[in-house]
Amino acid sequence: MDMVRLLVRRGQPFSVILQCTDHIPRLPDHQLNLILHLGKNNEVVLKLSDSEQDHGKWWFSQCNAQGEVMLTLHSPADAPVGLYSMTVVLLSADGQILEQTKSQTFYLLFNPWCKDDSVYLPSEELLQEYILNENGILYQGSWDDITTVPWNFGQFEKDVVDICFEVLDNSPAALKNSEMDIANRGSPVYVSRTITAMVNANDDRGVVSGRWDGEYSDGVAPTRWTGSVPILRRWSEGGGQKVRYGQCWVFTGVACTVLRCLGIPTRCITNYSSAHDTDANISVDYLFNDQLESVSEGRKDSIWNYHCWVESWMKRDDLPEGYDGWQVLDPTPQERSDGVFCCGPCPVHAVKEGEVGLKYDTPFVFSEVNADLVVWIVHPDGERIQVSQNSKVIGRNISTKSVYGDFTEDITANYKYPEGSMKEREVYKKVGRQVGQKNEGPGQFELFIKHAPAIHGTDFDVIIEVYNAGREDTDAQLTVTLNAITYNSIHRGECQRKTTSLTVPAHKAHKEVLRLQYDRYGACVSEHHMIRVTALLQPTDQDNIILQEINIPLKMPALHIKIIGKAIVSRKLTAHISFTNPLPVSLQGGVFTVEGAGLTEAKEIKTQYVLLIKSLQYSTYNPHDSSPSKPIHH
Repeated sequence: MDMVRLLVRRGQPFSVILQCTDHIPRLPDHQLNLILHLGKNNEVVLKLSDSEQDHGKWWFSQCNAQGEVMLTLHSPADAPVGLYSMTVVLLSADGQILEQTKSQTFYLLFNPWCKDDSVYLPSEELLQEYILNENGILYQGSWDDITTVPWNFGQFEKDVVDICFEVLDNSPAALKNSEMDIANRGSPVYVSRTITAMVNANDDRGVVSGRWDGEYSDGVAPTRWTGSVPILRRWSEGGGQKVRYGQCWVFTGVACTVLRCLGIPTRCITNYSSAHDTDANISVDYLFNDQLESVSEGRKDSIWNYHCWVESWMKRDDLPEGYDGWQVLDPTPQERSDGVFCCGPCPVHAVKEGEVGLKYDTPFVFSEVNADLVVWIVHPDGERIQVSQNSKVIGRNISTKSVYGDFTEDITANYKYPEGSMKEREVYKKVGRQVGQKNEGPGQFELFIKHAPAIHGTDFDVIIEVYNAGREDTDAQLTVTLNAITYNSIHRGECQRKTTSLTVPAHKAHKEVLRLQYDRYGACVSEHHMIRVTALLQPTDQDNIILQEINIPLKMPALHIKIIGKAIVSRKLTAHISFTNPLPVSLQGGVFTVEGAGLTEAKEIKTQYVLLIKSLQYSTYNPHDSSPSKPIHH
């Protein structure tokens, strides 16, 4: 794992060899002591012992042979993780120091292979993925059109373990009281919660600064990152200065790297149609005026097209039984928890059962996957009238990478019971929600939104279908808006709006077709290439409003990678990278970002111009690791 640093896992013995220039010291005339230092104040003196006497404590055994002494160290399975310095001291019978070695260092990590460790995960297949895999996939797009982003975690790359502990050492708790912080580092609950706070740069000397307004000229656009290692190195080399910029998948990728490196099994999660409930009422409230225009009152609730976080595997000795296993940890700075921008660890099982009183931050995570969408009309006098409520649009296709390959595993059932089931209703009642309010079931009208293939740079049609299940023809007003948005629902510009008065025949459907032209969306589309279509139907002489909303991810050109020749360690490897430009204009100033664990550090390849039709580029690098690896390009 590292040719320079000694990395060991707690609860698992490891041996060091002492080479003696003179004779091997013998008992009882001499005695060997081991002294371990962790941090500035925590010193542990180890004496010859056996495991039965000192169970649960550090101990070591000694074996002499041919001018050498082999010392085998045994660490407790709950020992604090961190950088230890070790000194071997030779004492006389009366306790005088005769000789001592130079201090040698080693890192002690969590040990998910050890049954007594609180991060124990009894599956080699899962450990290969959630601890040892340096490459992964982050999921973006929309719930019905999932897209993938390759990510290089690189948790075993050079210097990464140093930086991960540097992150812990820069936490407010460590800077305030290092001795207490070190004492708590035996707990994965404490360590993982600290990491969620430190990955974002809010409040502390954290790693990544978040930004969502599209202005990235003084940093790196979030979409440009291909892995965690360049981010962590830039933070460390800058003396703990925040790295600009990240968004949810960047925070998630960095957190996954740090947690896997420390030895905590971790996986990346994407929740589609993710609620951001700003007022903790377990609902997302959409407000419209009498003209069906969106109304903003203070901080707005929103539905993010997707939101990423990590899950880490651990025991929860701080909670009642039944809440061990996967825990939600969200490093994206959304809301404060105990005064700090962090979230978790929150037991996934507590979310499913509606146990929102269990720590940490369970109500917020519950809302992200289970909130209701409630639509209100706000009259000129400020009065609010609720016109609809929908419990089925939030928390869809919760996804993670499968351990069996580069495909999606849907884990929605881990977070919630099937929509509409009796258990789901029971959970709703448990968290104090009112169930079965307006428009829970199908009414007279149904709205459907469809669209033709949406390729960035082309025109495409959006079809709104209104179905009247009633017995009479009915008049209604249909308002459709098409907005360019970011993945987290920030509006970048209105592309098109149309209001139509229509009559829908009984038991029939009415269709409206809107053609969205590239000229209308090209100038305002965000870096996430997302169009949100919102349809509002208000039947004449009826109080209710039917709302339907979809997000359309614009298809971007795929990068095609072809390896030329065989990949041999320490020999140059050539990759052929190509893509097709779908836009009606030429591209200039293109940059390829290339990265791969064991292949090459992150590098940029700049192109002077890009043809109207196609761009080609070759990249060469030297593989320095024989383990499986994937080149990642953006």
